[in-house]
Amino acid sequence: MKTLTKLLLPGLALALACAGAARAEVRERVLDNGMKVIVKPDSRAPVAVSQVWYRAGSMDEGYGETGVAHVLEHMMFKGTKEVPAGEFSRRIAAAGGRENAFTSRDHTAYFQTLQSGRLELAFKLEADRMANLVLSPEEFAKEIQVVKEERRLRTEDNPHALVYEKLMATAYLAYPYRHPIIGWMNDLQHMTVADARGWYQRWYAPNNATLVVVGDVEPEAVFALAERHFGPLAARELPQRKPHAEPEQRGKRRLSVKAPAKLPYLLLAWPAPRLQDPGQDWEPYALEVLAGVLDGHASARLPQRLVRERKLATDVGAGYDAISRGPAQFLVDATPAEGRTAAEVLAALKQEIARIQREGIEARELERVKAQVLAAQVYQQDSLFYQAMLIGEWTMAGLDHRLQERRFERLQAVTAEQVREVARRYLVDERLTLAMLDPQPVEPGKAPAVNVGDRHVR
Repeated sequence: MKTLTKLLLPGLALALACAGAARAEVRERVLDNGMKVIVKPDSRAPVAVSQVWYRAGSMDEGYGETGVAHVLEHMMFKGTKEVPAGEFSRRIAAAGGRENAFTSRDHTAYFQTLQSGRLELAFKLEADRMANLVLSPEEFAKEIQVVKEERRLRTEDNPHALVYEKLMATAYLAYPYRHPIIGWMNDLQHMTVADARGWYQRWYAPNNATLVVVGDVEPEAVFALAERHFGPLAARELPQRKPHAEPEQRGKRRLSVKAPAKLPYLLLAWPAPRLQDPGQDWEPYALEVLAGVLDGHASARLPQRLVRERKLATDVGAGYDAISRGPAQFLVDATPAEGRTAAEVLAALKQEIARIQREGIEARELERVKAQVLAAQVYQQDSLFYQAMLIGEWTMAGLDHRLQERRFERLQAVTAEQVREVARRYLVDERLTLAMLDPQPVEPGKAPAVNVGDRHVR
């Protein structure tokens, strides 16, 4: 679950001033083969970030093949005829760079950070594996074991992640977000190299990819390099994407998950709208502010009331991510303090939400939270990597990345009544899915992990 970065600024003016300073002209071009190239110059350091995004994530998988997007991400590092297994990473490291990849529900992305003068190396390597990946049964047999072990460590032996996985499978009845990114274990156990090859052949084409470059570069030079290395790759006919829709939820859903753990854990999810029109939508921005009111900083309502004042919980959180290809959710989670019950914490969480629904929030609190939400986004602009990430995520979600600046304006325009309205409209019991961890005895000498997340990184 994504939570808002806990930052404090004296006021909104400073945040907006920083945002203005971070603005730079973004240039875009589409190659003849359909590959989109987006370039944002930022000359503060002689560094460039290169990211190749494929609009294919776990939501595009079918039943019986869950996890194949993530498995193929692993296999993309197993070499081509020209670049043997392990050589990709070695060459980037030898050039003083860093590289990695991640798979999400909506997309898969591969990235490098290196001196801007070495950008062509990244393009050459990425273009090669986009078209010439070698998928050998031997390498697949080894890597699928790595992925299965990753699933055991990150999910099956992680009680909070296990609760998150079970909640997603319950909150979504039809939408493919109900499947875990890493895949169900049964599907991994029966996956073959042919499954990975099929995924590669279906989706890894230039007309399903976006190249994002941010850093000390000149756009026309980047376009020329992209044309040189990606331009010769042939476009392919992509599978038809059938529209997905999640049926309307018609009542509260509740589940209990038994797993070894020291303390109980609660995770609450409500369906919420995603951002579709950055210039006209208001609910997603109000929901972002609502998440900040509940858990935007150390003195936000949930940590202040439940952790410090009432000592009911050791940890609480609230999160909402408006940028996605599919339906969004508003999430709240909490870990009861020792000696406190999950029922006590749940009642307290509902009390705090009901207070906002009944009384709203004061103007002073609203302005402070908006400043914090904006500041978190502004500070992302200090990172070349996250500048590129935002462009890529917006593009994969079907949003115009050039409208990102409107997000600052729309957040600034959120009113206290709008925050109250989205709380009343969406955080209601008939739309709630509640998952509760029923802690079982922990094996001696084994301390289960407690982090929870929905993105798996190689």
